[in-house]
Amino acid sequence: MSIPAQFRAFRIHSDAAPDKGSGYRSGIETLSLDDLNPGEVVVKTAYSSVNYKDALAGTGKGKILRSFPLVGGIDVAGHVVASTDSAFREGDAVLVTGSGLSETRDGGYSEYARLDARWVIPLPAGLSLREAMILGTAGFTAALGLLRMTENRQTPALGPLAVTGATGGVGSLAVAIYRKAGYEVHAISGKPEHADYLKSLGASEVLGRDALATTKPMDSARFGGGLDNVGGPMLAALLAQTAPYGNVASCGLAASPELHATVMPFIIRGVSLLGVASAGTARDIREEVWRRLAGDWKPDNLAAICTREAILGELPDVFERMLAGGALGRTVVRIANTA
Repeated sequence: MSIPAQFRAFRIHSDAAPDKGSGYRSGIETLSLDDLNPGEVVVKTAYSSVNYKDALAGTGKGKILRSFPLVGGIDVAGHVVASTDSAFREGDAVLVTGSGLSETRDGGYSEYARLDARWVIPLPAGLSLREAMILGTAGFTAALGLLRMTENRQTPALGPLAVTGATGGVGSLAVAIYRKAGYEVHAISGKPEHADYLKSLGASEVLGRDALATTKPMDSARFGGGLDNVGGPMLAALLAQTAPYGNVASCGLAASPELHATVMPFIIRGVSLLGVASAGTARDIREEVWRRLAGDWKPDNLAAICTREAILGELPDVFERMLAGGALGRTVVRIANTA
């Protein structure tokens, strides 16, 4: 398959440009393959997705990029069109999430992506390219949290798993993935108007933020564990309400990066606090997570979790809506044949 001399991409700059203003700017540009970072695998992109990190990077409201200019998009899925790595052949369906995309190297908001082969994952049987991007970094993060918990002996018998920030991308997918994996799930959200949506994903209970309003070092054990997307007081309260030998996986800081808590849940109940850092996950763990997501952890309701499909030109609007707290579920970006 031939690679066109030019193609479209959503690129992010931070420089002085007399004809375009100065400082941080982003938008659609025409690029060539030589404009992209080096890599062994060239992919014709079919889909990408929008994560909170993408919104911060695309607007400059978060210090995500470490060099400029870069193509945005921390997720990408498509078909190989060229490869100097023998593990990949033309026509192979592949995906990459995180792994420095839109941080240290060009990302997935481009009609063609040139990728580092060590991070390229063959699309597992059981997933389409679009489904892989509905999951994307958000689903990978949620599933990685569950993998870490189960490796530390989390079982449904310990009690329900709480998911904070449940209406966001990671939260929505966590509710659906954990329910599919056999756990009772209690969704915690400050958006009561979306309770029916969360129940449709598999939440047996939808609780307001006041469920984690305790300031006690220890409280009645209410949850078997959970996934926390928000940090701060809610994470401290979740730890205080976790059953003996339960696990809480921490993957976000939507409310606060701080954690003011005591060691009481750890030394009295044996509770474990597990970190979830999806961006630099080792390849063997990546492959295991994607195997699960294509198999026994694959949600039955991915279509419902994808609440919007956007094209490249709509990204600024998607970013602003997400940062304003108006996002629900997941947004997939259709790259192929965008207008």
